[in-house]
Amino acid sequence: MTREAQEPRRTDRAIVAGVDGSPESLAAAEWAAREAENRRVPLRLAHAWRWEPLDLPLVQDPTGLEKAAHDLVHAAEAEITARHPEVAVSASVLPDTPVAALLAAQEEAEMLVIGSRGHGAVAGFLLGSYGQQVIAAATRPVVSVRARDGEAAEPPTGEILVGQQGTPEDSEPVLRFAFETAAARGAAIRAVRAWSLPPLYAYSPASMRLADDAGGLVPFEEKALREALAPWRERYPYVPVTEHVELGSAGQVLLTTSGAAQLLVVGRRARRGALGQRIGSVAHAALHLAPCPVAVVPQG
Repeated sequence: MTREAQEPRRTDRAIVAGVDGSPESLAAAEWAAREAENRRVPLRLAHAWRWEPLDLPLVQDPTGLEKAAHDLVHAAEAEITARHPEVAVSASVLPDTPVAALLAAQEEAEMLVIGSRGHGAVAGFLLGSYGQQVIAAATRPVVSVRARDGEAAEPPTGEILVGQQGTPEDSEPVLRFAFETAAARGAAIRAVRAWSLPPLYAYSPASMRLADDAGGLVPFEEKALREALAPWRERYPYVPVTEHVELGSAGQVLLTTSGAAQLLVVGRRARRGALGQRIGSVAHAALHLAPCPVAVVPQG
């Protein structure tokens, strides 16, 4: 039994899972139920529905459609409750568009869990437009889960893989989420810091002095990772941690080490481009190509 499991049930924040009746969303609800059980928090299933009449010569039945929306979410509630009787499960229909409804629901949540369609031919569209918009604008961690035969594609064992970048302050939200999750599951952590050789013009006397003081570029990166992990190792001394420093792009290194992971945790900085909010290249690569569920944690 993990130390987290010995603590009394928490009721301050629920885990919210978006459901729409698809196999992907049901896999997300199942993953969220396991996590709620591990963390001893309630689970809230949410389905967005708002009557929007179509400009078509068809008989439209708003009452019937609303009933179908309630039936859908309550069927998911019954299924999850039967599988996880220890979890306090509730369900609701949110009267709004999917993106707006999920963003409102995640504000007071422990995390938001959504489904992903998985691998496909066009990488930019694997996650779906709703999912990308939610992840880009969310203020709480968002976990994307793929479906495999109706179940969450999550190995029963494996490490929590977390990407660490920048200073300890930069990566504090990501490491907090990773260590909390590992502690609740009784899992180990592999903390990955990827680095690249800077172009010649990027070298500065100050940065090279820091690297020299650390004994070279590789020891400098290793020291940076140790310093970022130090407060979390002290807070969670019972969580095994492996440090992994590798030359390469962050997305590439994380993907090549994610094969046996049960969860990949990455950060997301708020970026706005010509087409709106962006999730960043590392989170984008992880969400579309990692074989395991991916948690995207807002930073800054």
